[in-house]
Amino acid sequence: MLKGLPKITDTNVLVGHEWADDACVYKVNDEQAIVQTLDFFTPIVDDPYTFGQIAAANAISDIYAMGAKPLFALNIVGFPLAALGHDVLAQILKGGADKAGEAGIFVTGGHSIDDAEPKYGMCVTGIIHPNKIAATNAARPGDKLVLTKPLGVGVLTTAVKRGLRTEAQIEPAIRCMAALNRPGGEAVEEVGANAATDITGFGLGGHLVQAAKAGKVGMKLNFSALPVLPETMDLLAQKCFPGGTRKNWLYFKEHIDFAEGLTDEEQLLVCDAQTSGGMVISVPADKCDAMVASLKKHGALSHAVIGEVVADHPGRISVIR
Repeated sequence: MLKGLPKITDTNVLVGHEWADDACVYKVNDEQAIVQTLDFFTPIVDDPYTFGQIAAANAISDIYAMGAKPLFALNIVGFPLAALGHDVLAQILKGGADKAGEAGIFVTGGHSIDDAEPKYGMCVTGIIHPNKIAATNAARPGDKLVLTKPLGVGVLTTAVKRGLRTEAQIEPAIRCMAALNRPGGEAVEEVGANAATDITGFGLGGHLVQAAKAGKVGMKLNFSALPVLPETMDLLAQKCFPGGTRKNWLYFKEHIDFAEGLTDEEQLLVCDAQTSGGMVISVPADKCDAMVASLKKHGALSHAVIGEVVADHPGRISVIR
């Protein structure tokens, strides 16, 4: 669909839509570039305040994934006001505002429409030095890959939808989704990194395939090093996973070389569709220990070294046990 859009010819656009990056970047001058993203979705949990927090964290994370600092946000809302009432929408907006406050920014306005299905998200604006952008196409052979949140959110939220778990029983997953990727952004700013991306709908495997293709590099993942939320693998064994995870697996496995012996459930985990997932940071090997230490210091939910960037098999991912 995007092939029909006009080609971007403005040389100040440093990152556009060519590689499905986390945000666009526009150079203002030699010292400053504006970073902007837009993200919204339908409720992932029943509690409106928590939904607002998750949607805001998800949107703001795109700024951190570029290595940038968020400045302010605008709300985007679709909501059936007559059916659900003002109080529910007020709680969603409060959740978003509180999460923005946690990121040190304000929501300065927005736009809403009447819609049959609730939708909420944000357009977030940030700032970065033009030479410090952590774009997805900048991973280099020899880099180590560090993941800042555990996997399994898609599986666990699907378990709630199927009545296999309550929201109270998947509290670690809800806490994970509502957590900002600020620790990852702060670690990238502090230590430096070649590239970064946040893991959302395409899953870990899908987003890394995109990064590998954009950077014309290969990537090698160690399955045993992947951090996983509790009960995720048990639910996968019960064939509990979202439709998006299966679609990811069917499409991206053509670009992923899974080691012999990795089960379908383990392969599905690599492709599990995340909501407000963690960042994968591609950091030079000699800075990896410093990156892990910085993530720990800033309170990241995970700081797992899950693999490396290689020169072999450009555009492909290999997964070993």
